[in-house]
Amino acid sequence: MANPVINILVVDDHKMVRNGIKKLLAEQTAMKVVGEAASGEEAVKFVRSNNTDVVLMDIEMPPGYGGFEATRRMLRFNPDLKIIILTAHNNDPFPARFMKAGAAGYLTKNCGSDEMIQAIRSAYSGQRYMSPEVAQKLAITVYSGKKESPVERLSDRELQVMMMITKGQKVQDISDELCLSPKTINSYRYRLFEKLNAKTDVELTHLAIRLGLVEVDPSLVVDGEETESEA
Repeated sequence: MANPVINILVVDDHKMVRNGIKKLLAEQTAMKVVGEAASGEEAVKFVRSNNTDVVLMDIEMPPGYGGFEATRRMLRFNPDLKIIILTAHNNDPFPARFMKAGAAGYLTKNCGSDEMIQAIRSAYSGQRYMSPEVAQKLAITVYSGKKESPVERLSDRELQVMMMITKGQKVQDISDELCLSPKTINSYRYRLFEKLNAKTDVELTHLAIRLGLVEVDPSLVVDGEETESEA
């Protein structure tokens, strides 16, 4: 009896990345890319109206639902959906937070094609998969007595709001997307300032950059310092 075909949704804001993944998976007889999305919103919408088994999803996408919020919403709609994070971020707090939120796997974008295929098969069969590179970093952090990162003190929602702020999103935009009042979002902001010893959104963003939580366009960096982008 032939193996069932695994229906896969590819979510990444870079078309070249999506095309590369689709080309790779097209060579697998038991896997089929049934759709692609360039944002968290598109991913949630697709999953709600299409039969999807596995989602390969990036963390950082354009303003709107990031990977974390998209994961929450898709799993709330379909708890059996297998979501595999595919990202450039291999450092905490992302791997632990996403796995805790219900993700079935966590891969870095420098993984090989064989590892991606293995992760998809493992997730589809009900097992969890974490890139050895990421798993090793987590183990080192736990057992080496390494000083806790300041973001470890944040709740999942606080981390989510922080990531949205670092994308340049305004309080009202965050409020609309998370279905929370602007007053509540501001409360999260002030809590972030207090926990991370920051005074402004700009300081919060610089901290996120130093901790490797945000990717920076090399063209905006001069002599190791981030420059202000044009308005």
